[in-house]
Amino acid sequence: MATFGIGSTLPSTGQDTVQHAAAPLHPSAPIPVQGPPVGDGIRVPLGETGAKIFPLILGGAEFGWNVDLESSHEILDAYVELGGNAVHTADSFSGGRSEHIIGQWLRSRGLRDEVVLAVRIGAHPDNPGLGPVNLVRAVEASLTRLGTDRLDVLYLDSTADSVTALEDTLATAEWLVEAGKVTAVGAAGYTAAQLVEARILASAGYPRITVLDVPFNVLRRHEFDADLRLVAGAQGMAVTPSHALEHGFLAGRHRTRARGSLSVRSAQLAASVNRRGSRTLRALDAVGSELGVPDAAVAVAWLLAQRLVTAPIVNAYAPHHVQELVQGVGVPLSRAHLADIARAAE
Repeated sequence: MATFGIGSTLPSTGQDTVQHAAAPLHPSAPIPVQGPPVGDGIRVPLGETGAKIFPLILGGAEFGWNVDLESSHEILDAYVELGGNAVHTADSFSGGRSEHIIGQWLRSRGLRDEVVLAVRIGAHPDNPGLGPVNLVRAVEASLTRLGTDRLDVLYLDSTADSVTALEDTLATAEWLVEAGKVTAVGAAGYTAAQLVEARILASAGYPRITVLDVPFNVLRRHEFDADLRLVAGAQGMAVTPSHALEHGFLAGRHRTRARGSLSVRSAQLAASVNRRGSRTLRALDAVGSELGVPDAAVAVAWLLAQRLVTAPIVNAYAPHHVQELVQGVGVPLSRAHLADIARAAE
């Protein structure tokens, strides 16, 4: 694996002040969104993968679906210009179009060795599931679409396969690692029991699962249940929550149900437009107003304040959304802030 940027290291938890090695910030200041990319010096270890990343992973779920190629590249450029260095996608996003877009961007910018590339595999219709044959074919197809020779993190999507034995999946992952096609193995949708089984298999020589994707945010905090937290913590996993903004709702732009719209995005947003969602947005509004940052930044800061969380996975529709999200890395929430947000989201 390539050597990633060296900078000040943040703990993966808590509310410690984020500072740039060359230009310390006042404790109450968010990361500036103008001027030099101070995020270049902010890196956290991605569990035991050996990579060090900016504590906010840019997701590619919208690329090729709600965001076209040119706009996707602008979003990726904005993220890197602010110091980001970790990109997440899946072979199923827009039928692989997201991977094509990211691959074109990596090649045109010459950034492959500077970016940690994480890909979730298992749900593409051409190679579904995590069986040995389809898993290898799916990884090969992703490598081709991305135009690269390796995936820095391979997330195994257990929600796409309830049949294949975990041992068979990890045996295939072992071959992919030994072949140099995959550097580290992650998990998406795995239960606490499956992770315990995986660690037992790792003691027999199979690859260790070192990164965990959980759909987790202030409105879905109970999905990261006690058993899963316990196992992830005991195994030293890096937790990278997906759905960090609950399909964009926690950015605070959508507060009423769209009339007459039958789109997938409208339906996802509508699910959060209720009393609980409104209370949560008001709490984010209050904290954001006090700290001088947008709701999206507060939602990111809330996740980074949670024990075990290393870096949320966030999606953006425009470069200015990236600027809002990145500010959340530099916002230390107080206990009172966290309590107010949690109470509102009950």
